[in-house]
Amino acid sequence: MKKHNGMRPQDIVVLLKIISINNDDWRNIDIANAIGISPSEVSEALNRCKIARLIDSKKRKVNINSFEEFLVYGLKYVFPTEPGSIVKGIPTAHSASPIKEHIASGEEVYVWANARGTHRGQAIEPLYKSLPQIAQEDRLFYELLTIVDTIRVGRVREIKIAIEELKKRLKHA
Repeated sequence: MKKHNGMRPQDIVVLLKIISINNDDWRNIDIANAIGISPSEVSEALNRCKIARLIDSKKRKVNINSFEEFLVYGLKYVFPTEPGSIVKGIPTAHSASPIKEHIASGEEVYVWANARGTHRGQAIEPLYKSLPQIAQEDRLFYELLTIVDTIRVGRVREIKIAIEELKKRLKHA
């Protein structure tokens, strides 16, 4: 059995993408192409997730209860982030759907830095560098990523809303 040397941010991204696909008819190459990483990185991510019991032994189906528990209670400690400088980018966290609909619009906007972005706001480091370029191609995937970013960087009220939205989406996975 392989040694587990800890989770990596792309592991979370791979699992979120599998959830957004919502069926078992995918290949590692499909995940790799969809999120802009190599097939070997997908394979390694799946191996780490199997050891951590976040995916089943066949590495096809995410263990939703375990993954939800990790996202809610562990993510902000394992992959913390803090708002950075003002940049042009893609909205994330409470500045994007589905969280922004529950929050009164304020001046604080969080974005993933991206030259083609439509908003200006404080930069949030994405879990993986390719996310700003590809996240908006899959609505559910983008929503899951913004929920995860809210958990990573949000305040108590925002995190509570993010957890409710996460549970809604994982219930159907």
